This record gives sequence, structure tokens and C-alpha cells, in this order.
Amino acid sequence: MDIVKIGKFIAENRKKKNMTQAQLAEKLGVTAKTISRWENGNYMPDISLLKPISEELGITLNDLLSGEKVEKEQYQEKLEENILNTIDYSHKKVNEKNSSIGLLLVVIGILCTITAMSIFPSDSSWGGTYSVFGGIISLIGISKLTHKFKYWKRLVICFTYLIVFMAALVVIDYIGVINIHQAPRFSYLKIYNGQMIEYKAPFYNVYRINNDTKNEYYIVDTEKKYTPDTVPIVPFNRKKSGIDNIIKYKNKYIGNNSNVGNLLNALPLSEYGLVFEIDSENLGLTVDYHITDWYINDNMYVEKALVYNSVSIFSLIDNVQYINYNFTGKSYKIEREKVEKLYPNYNKINENGIIKDNFNIYLESRINDNEFIKEIFNKLLV
Repeated sequence: MDIVKIGKFIAENRKKKNMTQAQLAEKLGVTAKTISRWENGNYMPDISLLKPISEELGITLNDLLSGEKVEKEQYQEKLEENILNTIDYSHKKVNEKNSSIGLLLVVIGILCTITAMSIFPSDSSWGGTYSVFGGIISLIGISKLTHKFKYWKRLVICFTYLIVFMAALVVIDYIGVINIHQAPRFSYLKIYNGQMIEYKAPFYNVYRINNDTKNEYYIVDTEKKYTPDTVPIVPFNRKKSGIDNIIKYKNKYIGNNSNVGNLLNALPLSEYGLVFEIDSENLGLTVDYHITDWYINDNMYVEKALVYNSVSIFSLIDNVQYINYNFTGKSYKIEREKVEKLYPNYNKINENGIIKDNFNIYLESRINDNEFIKEIFNKLLV
């Protein structure tokens, strides 16, 4: 079907009728710009308008589709040719429409998924719901794009796309859990256990500890080696204050202000703000916290933090001899000599350099033992 030839034929017969483009457009219920596009061969008139066009121009439908006056002896041959061309053109337009709709649905679906994962918090079920909804929309789009294929081939393509799409969501979610430290969106089970939430995802578990507090932290268990009873639970942010992070501040000398400051800001109680002063002559450290001790002492948090901080500082800074902790309401002092003598297994923590596993066994794992903390606190801090 030659749309340029048809367009010229429309223009020729319009002029024979002494009609402007605007007049013909008014009769057909379209715009003058649409008539101009037909006559320039940019667009083919809609099939529903072919008969009204031929009637207004005083030509046969066969003439219009041929783009010329058809002789009587060629009428039947041209009619058959035009019918086939029209069917072919209709199929082509349907295919183009399906492809356009399909592509639009794929884009909308993907944008819906991206928007859902960006707007909703990771632990909100709405984020996962709208992400899956976006996947369904894009899957319908893929089905539209592949409508020309055989049924079994379309089915394979759609199924493959669905698997790849869902796998991509799980991978992106996992990357967010690892790098951004957030709850998994696509966990199939969420278990609440006091200050801990356990998320069971398809290939790993996530433990959200101290949830909705300043000291919230996540443990991603890809090997599924933990249970709610064995997962490391401490009242502070373990990722920030745990030995895996603070060991980088190990130093022989207390005189390194930058290193001491970084260590103190990584340890518990730093979330309330602090300033510190180094006594270079007597090798001491004074830390002033910007809060009253009793105000934050829920479940012995201050005692636990000061025991943890003291053993950590004496283990990581070799020559510090004493530490003063000042709150707006009270002060505490602790000496290295007492810690080395009275803290159980202190020597095992610092055997030939600090040993991470022993640190966790003899210090971290004992932080939630209130009786132990009470006893050791009274022995070490005055």
C-alpha cells in the first residue's frame, strides 16, 4: 500500500471538489493538520475513515486504496490486491500498536518497581508489594512485545523474564541489606523477639537488633549459622563498636589525638556526644559525656558501656594508665592495673596482640550478663 500515492490522490480529488483541508477535515471530524499529514504521505487514514473519505471525494473505495482511478477491466484485480494490502496494513498497525503498548508497559512496570524500592522503607510490605506489581505490569508488556511469536515461544520468554526480574529484585535487595544495612524487602517470614527482629529471606537470614533505637544494627547470616539464641546481641551498635571495627584504632601511644578521638567516637556512649583530654605526663585519658548518667541507664546501659569501653581502650592503646569518665551528674575512674588483675581472662584477650575471638568471648558475650557487669563494675570503677 503506497501511502504517498494515496495522499496525493486525496489532495487531487479534494481540489477537484474545491474544498480546503479545513473544510474536508470538518466533514470527516478530524483536524486540518491530519488532512495535511495524509496528503503529504506521512500517515495513512484510519481504516474507519476510508469509506467517509471516498464518499466526500466522490471516488470509490477501490480508487482510494489504489491511489488512482481504477479502470473497469482492472477493477477486480485491484480490488483483491487492495483487500490483501489493507489486511496486511491492518496487521502491521496492530503489531505496531501492541509493540508500543508493550514497551510502555515494560517502562511503567520497571519505573513502578524502582519508585517502590526508593520511596517505601525496606521493612514496609508496601515496597515489596508494589515492586511485584511493577513486575507483573512489565511482564504484560513483554507478552505484548512478543505477540508475533508462537505460543510456546512467548511462554518461554515470559517465564524467563519473570524469573530474571524476580532474581534481580532479590539481588538488589541483598546488596541493599549488605551495603545500606537495612531489613530485606523480600523476606518470607518476620519474627519479633523483644528488641530483635529476625527476617528469613530466600537464601539468608537477617537479625535486626536493638530495633528502632540509636544502637540498632544488623547481622546478615548468609551461612545460617546463627539462631535467635546464639546471634551476638549487645546493647550498643555492634557494627560500629564491635572489635571488627575498632581494632583498626590499635596504637602504642595515647598521644595520638586523632586515633583516640576516632576510637572514642566508635565506642558506646559516643551517640550522646563527648569531648576528651589526654594527660600526656601521667598517660591518662579524661572523657566528658554530654549527658547525665542516670538518664540513659536503662538496663544498666552505663555500667555495660563503661566496662566495655574500658577493656577496649586498655586493650587497644598500649600505654594508657587510667581513664576518667565524667557525666553531668557523676564521675568514674578506672586504672589499667586493676583491669589487668581483676578482669577475668584479660590476658587471653591481649595474648600476643589483641585476639578478636577472645575479645568476643570474654568481653562482648558477657556484656548482657547483668550480674557479671554489676560485680565487675564495682571492682573496677570508683
